[in-house]
Amino acid sequence: MADNDNVFDGETDSTSSGEPGKAELDRLRAEVAELKEKHLRALAEVENTRRRAERDRLDASQYAVTRFARDMLTVSDNLQRALAHLPPEARADAPAALKAVLEGVEATERQLAATLERHGVRPVDTKDARFDPHLHQAIAEVPADGKAPGSIVDVVQTGYVISDRLLRPAMVTVARSDTRSDSDPRPQSPEEPTR
Repeated sequence: MADNDNVFDGETDSTSSGEPGKAELDRLRAEVAELKEKHLRALAEVENTRRRAERDRLDASQYAVTRFARDMLTVSDNLQRALAHLPPEARADAPAALKAVLEGVEATERQLAATLERHGVRPVDTKDARFDPHLHQAIAEVPADGKAPGSIVDVVQTGYVISDRLLRPAMVTVARSDTRSDSDPRPQSPEEPTR
């Protein structure tokens, strides 16, 4: 190896003049800052993706039975209708075989309700409630009969929620203001003055 291998071959050393080295250093610092920013953004995006995936996984596990639960609500409704068709006085006079069938239908309906509850499907509470358009569907306004206007008078079809989402609204009749005449069949909107 020759002695002049370590000799600088005539190019100017960027650190010896001062200015070109400072520009290069500033450029490298800017590049490092840009790469740090990109790295932090990438980490934030990975974290957001992880959170979104976790939320989607939880939603999928909580609401996976939604379609099936809606279909089962129809079965539950039909069981309740079947039981409601036989008044208590007719039931008392019914033959033992019919009573046994009714008890079986009641047991099936209770078991279905318990199974739905176990999977997060609960009935919408309408007892002494005021009409809530997020949970109820008003099908008629009826005379108040001592109830406050806007309160639920009767439940025509039970509503259900699954976890915290509405599965099916409760179909209800709502007490109307006594100031409106019974001869006026039009529903009263909040902006419409009473007659």
